[in-house]
Amino acid sequence: MVLAYDKFVRSEAYHTEFMTENVDRFVIALADGMGGHNAGEVASADVLANLQFFLNDLPKGLSISEFNEVMVVWLDSVNKMINSKGHVNPSMSDMGTTLVAVLFYGAKYYWVNCGDSRLYRLRDGKLLQLSTDHSLNTLHGEKRHSNVITNCIGAGCKNSFIDMYEFTDDFLQGDTYMICSDGLNDMIHDEQIECLMQEGASANRLCEAAIEAGGYDNVSVCVFSVM
Repeated sequence: MVLAYDKFVRSEAYHTEFMTENVDRFVIALADGMGGHNAGEVASADVLANLQFFLNDLPKGLSISEFNEVMVVWLDSVNKMINSKGHVNPSMSDMGTTLVAVLFYGAKYYWVNCGDSRLYRLRDGKLLQLSTDHSLNTLHGEKRHSNVITNCIGAGCKNSFIDMYEFTDDFLQGDTYMICSDGLNDMIHDEQIECLMQEGASANRLCEAAIEAGGYDNVSVCVFSVM
């Protein structure tokens, strides 16, 4: 399990061979908290811990449709849990978090997204954003990032939803994936991210590039390759 949350996470690029006989489930996930320093960290850490426990506790043999269904149930449950903490503790009022992840379960690969953290793929030197920002600008058909998001976990959101795609047939050897908080793509354009990743930049280097560009927001990055 590789999990990253909130405040200036500068994890080294993570490389692994996913398809092994000894591994039947795996998650690489990133959550970017909101609602103040402490509250944001609590929300993001709680969601990641909950996701890890949920995935580890799943029985074997769920079909793709069944796995989709239990993920929807999980999202509803964790969303209520985060919102409840905010109601009980005034210092955590309106706390919430985004979530973006790549999951391996039942010999299938999935990616999921809730909010405006992003999943990118570098293939044959070309960078492509796979996830779609759940933001006001996306609703208006604008490509630039917006700080006004329309979906998240917690933060008073009653109808959180999750984008979920099974992409096993498109998970290819030689691909490099990157998941990040908006602290990266707000500071450096996709073209610069592409150049850095073409050069083999680690997660650390991508975080440093965002900080060098101004770094006014928390930046979290995970980079991993299909070997």
